[in-house]
Amino acid sequence: MAGGAVLGLGGLLTACGSSGGSGGSGGSSGSTPAGGGSSPNQKSVKQGGDDYAAVIERMKGFGTDAAPGVYPRTLRHAMGETVLPARPTRVVVLDTGELDNVVALGIQPVGIVYTDGSKSLPSYLKDKAGSPAAVGTINSLNLEAIAALKPDLILGSQLRAQDQYAQLSKIAPTVFSLRPGYPWKQNFLLNASAFGLEAEARTQLDAYQAAAAAIGAKLGDKRPTITPLRFMPGRTRLYAELSFIGTILTDVPLPQPGIEQVKELAVEVSPEQIDKADADWIFYGVYGSPSSTNQDAVLGGALWKTLGAVKSGQARPVSDETWFLGLGVMAANVVLNDLKGFVAPGS
Repeated sequence: MAGGAVLGLGGLLTACGSSGGSGGSGGSSGSTPAGGGSSPNQKSVKQGGDDYAAVIERMKGFGTDAAPGVYPRTLRHAMGETVLPARPTRVVVLDTGELDNVVALGIQPVGIVYTDGSKSLPSYLKDKAGSPAAVGTINSLNLEAIAALKPDLILGSQLRAQDQYAQLSKIAPTVFSLRPGYPWKQNFLLNASAFGLEAEARTQLDAYQAAAAAIGAKLGDKRPTITPLRFMPGRTRLYAELSFIGTILTDVPLPQPGIEQVKELAVEVSPEQIDKADADWIFYGVYGSPSSTNQDAVLGGALWKTLGAVKSGQARPVSDETWFLGLGVMAANVVLNDLKGFVAPGS
């Protein structure tokens, strides 16, 4: 995509490598497909359009009517309905958000996937996540490894793994959100409902909201503009309103420059357009190895040195695994602490 064009979600959130099977068909786990068009089109959720814009509204019907602790329970989710005969104890998670979610609930998964940029547990979760087995990457699931773990619950999203849903749901009850990213709060509640821990999830979200509001109160009317900048292989992004970090900035609230005030994941810029990133503060992360991106060329370039945030010493590196990949309440709290230290020290 040409530099400066507004992105949909397809560039970052590519579909998982196909292992056969079509999404939505049920298996022995008790999963049943969504009917009557209630499951949104995968391409539209990725790349924009009505489904993309209405994800949170569509998720309002997700979850369960079962009382806490009562099993069997039926969960409504992106692919239909799934029956859980008992409280799950062996959980496989298929993305960073689901990993954050279950660990936040005090659950150590038996299996996880890694991102293409890192083949290790996120450092902010290492002391709480246990020693889960690797079951592939986000974009290439190892179904045999998942089956070998004998899980009693698989958590993922339609956007990532729709094509594997049929096979996954034959391995274990499988519950999918619509997509990772900006609906992270709704995803947390959906994941928590599988364990009867919705109240705990709401408590954590309330605490997060209070912490965000406290930063905003400390700042008062003096709210600096913030650019979340990310270097990736083949692209450089300014993250916008419909991103994980975008929701956190909204919750404080901290404004973003006008170019980022769009209902999209991100705006893509070329190195020659890096001046579009300028704000009171620039927080930049890098996905994977910096050498596979243009980070060094941009940060060493003449144009970067002209930016106001750079001149004032307010262009700072941040952890990609929390700011851009965390996608859950634990990562969100880390980001809030980072923001507090930078823009509201002493609060």
